Amino acid sequence: MKTTKIQWTDHTFNGWIGCTKVSEGCEHCYAEQMAKRFSANITQGKNLWQKGVPRYLTVNNNWKKTLLWNRKAIKTGVRSKVFCMSMADIFDANVPRAWRKRLWDLIAECDSLDWQLLTKRPQNILRMLPHNWNSGWSHVWIGTSVENQENADKRLPLLKAVPASVRFLSIEPLLGPVNLDLRGIHWVICGGESGPKFREMDLDWARSVRDQCIAQGVPFFFKQRSGRFTSQLDRKLDGQYWEEMPGH
Repeated sequence: MKTTKIQWTDHTFNGWIGCTKVSEGCEHCYAEQMAKRFSANITQGKNLWQKGVPRYLTVNNNWKKTLLWNRKAIKTGVRSKVFCMSMADIFDANVPRAWRKRLWDLIAECDSLDWQLLTKRPQNILRMLPHNWNSGWSHVWIGTSVENQENADKRLPLLKAVPASVRFLSIEPLLGPVNLDLRGIHWVICGGESGPKFREMDLDWARSVRDQCIAQGVPFFFKQRSGRFTSQLDRKLDGQYWEEMPGH
């Protein structure tokens, strides 16, 4: 059973909360807004997205949830996908090393789950991988966000240098047209921005990403158009749902 409304995963897990904005895609950070609305009791009024504010380590019971999901996957034989750090960035240099070590140990233990790790800091990935990563863990997907051409040009080569069973792109929010060399990429998520200050996504930009994926043989997942309310956003592109996944 899904425990999240994010369409391309089954569960979200946050070992810690907080981040620092690094590029245009961060401007209207949904995680920051969610933390302000729902997490005042644990943040003690601090804005965990400001520079110099320590990240917040979540409680032990939260970490134990993944063990339950893993046991269920073993029992049913059905693998679940876990989007790890929807409210943070695993490759954030401001996170204590001990926290990341604890997370890698958890991910290694829960190998009946497919872990989806997404970052805006691909320059940090190689030096922050566990010592026994080798050519990649088969149950771990590594992705980066590329909201415009500038960041696609910066981040895509860095992601391609990472050994991983699945490398993916999150092109959300899509803020402009992008041309992509998808060699070595196994999946692309694309979508528009939501919220009261959303920036409009031209559907031609999304169509171009879709067509590039088709031409290069890469699964394409269209998450949503842009608009104020997520629940009201059309998830179809030209009248069709696009929900392709790696390996399908």
